[in-house]
Amino acid sequence: MYRLSEKGERIREMFDSIAPRYDFLNRLLSLGIDRRWRRFAVRQIKYDENGRVLDIATGTGDVALEIAARTPETVTIVGVDFSGEMVELGREKIRNSAFAGRINLDVAPCEALPFGEESFDSVTIAFGIRNVVDRLQGLKEMQRVLKKGGRVVILEFSTPRSRIFKSIYYFYFLRVLPVIGGLFSKFSAYKYLPDSVLEFPSREDFKGLMATAGFSDTRHFDLTGGIATVYVGEKR
Repeated sequence: MYRLSEKGERIREMFDSIAPRYDFLNRLLSLGIDRRWRRFAVRQIKYDENGRVLDIATGTGDVALEIAARTPETVTIVGVDFSGEMVELGREKIRNSAFAGRINLDVAPCEALPFGEESFDSVTIAFGIRNVVDRLQGLKEMQRVLKKGGRVVILEFSTPRSRIFKSIYYFYFLRVLPVIGGLFSKFSAYKYLPDSVLEFPSREDFKGLMATAGFSDTRHFDLTGGIATVYVGEKR
């Protein structure tokens, strides 16, 4: 059984603690733009008629539900997350959706996915890769469970390129967001969010890490002025 590092355990416990307010704060703090980002990411996946798609760091299931809404009924979606509290909330949300028969959620870390090789047509992870302590191992696991010709789609926060927009963004991200998050949830968790984004590799460095993990034809798409970025890679 895979054991999270001490840092990984702290991150997992943090997400367990903020799970009840997670969806609400996502919408509030992003002004609802996060939904558009997820829709764009899901449009990048590929699948066969009776295919399977894996959503890692699925949280409360938003991306899994979006995939179900945009794929045929013959496509099955599996979601995993290392936070048991998030998964329980996601299961309840899915039970109350029109896609209950197509989505299954389970608890598992990105670095040790409980699936055989070449099991999925596409793998997605939204706002989760920066929380994976061993990112290279996590990417290698995604590559392992993808079928040949499969695609990985990664949505993550990033740093705007425009100097003016970046200064406005930093003020909101570093000063305003943790305070609002602290009013409704835990200040430390929403202080961790901007810190983890600022520590994340540059776009080119991250695509290099994807290539090291075995992905080819890596590319990225900046969204909303570079606040978020979608990375895409193929398994040849």
